Amino acid sequence: MARFAANLTFLFTELPMLERFGAARRAGFEGVEVLFPYDLAAPELASAAQAAGVEFVLMNTPPPNWAGGPRGFAAVPGGEERFRRDFDRALRFAQALRCRHIHVMAGRAEGEAARQTFVENLRWACARAPHASLLVEPINPGDMPGYFLADFDQAVEVIDEVGAPNLGLQFDAYHAHQITGDVLSCWDRHGARARHIQIAGAPGRHEPKAGEIDFAGFFRRVDALGYRGWVGAEYMPATTTEAGLRWLRDGSA
Repeated sequence: MARFAANLTFLFTELPMLERFGAARRAGFEGVEVLFPYDLAAPELASAAQAAGVEFVLMNTPPPNWAGGPRGFAAVPGGEERFRRDFDRALRFAQALRCRHIHVMAGRAEGEAARQTFVENLRWACARAPHASLLVEPINPGDMPGYFLADFDQAVEVIDEVGAPNLGLQFDAYHAHQITGDVLSCWDRHGARARHIQIAGAPGRHEPKAGEIDFAGFFRRVDALGYRGWVGAEYMPATTTEAGLRWLRDGSA
């Protein structure tokens, strides 16, 4: 069975960031994700993770300016210099945090020029950091209009075109549901490429429990495939984080 990581950007937000690591471990999580950790010093974050006994599993590019700002630059023609500068900063953070995966964000773009920009930037990043696990993630257009990578078939085609051993798929069950309407079939087609999974319920992007996604069936498929990676809990609690953690404690997801 996969291990669960708490996305600390979404969960335990009633606490300061450095206190969320311990709260996550006490709740039963063994790992953590932080989407954009750049507002704090990397040594402070690394110390908090180490003290709590959790692994730092995932972070995103780019830093920072997320609120109302661009959603990445990897597929944006003309943004190559900004992407490479941001990637190097993300890489320094990931190394300091001993972070397992870096999600490379494509940004808002469209067309063939955007695709070629994305492929070329990913090739550059994979060659620059051959020791790092880099991921791309399809994001549904309802949550992020205009985002370049909004289709799982497209994501796999890009991964194949880049052809780098350290590039893989980030499979978010919530986005898969929003994009395809059938998480299980989407997993059957593309799960073998997944190096990291994220979960949230639908509708609402709340706790992964009863709703439109068959999480029991999904995890049976995940186990059947032999997936041994992490599963990131990237959802917005319906009330408080603690009140909604029954799915983790009793395996009811």
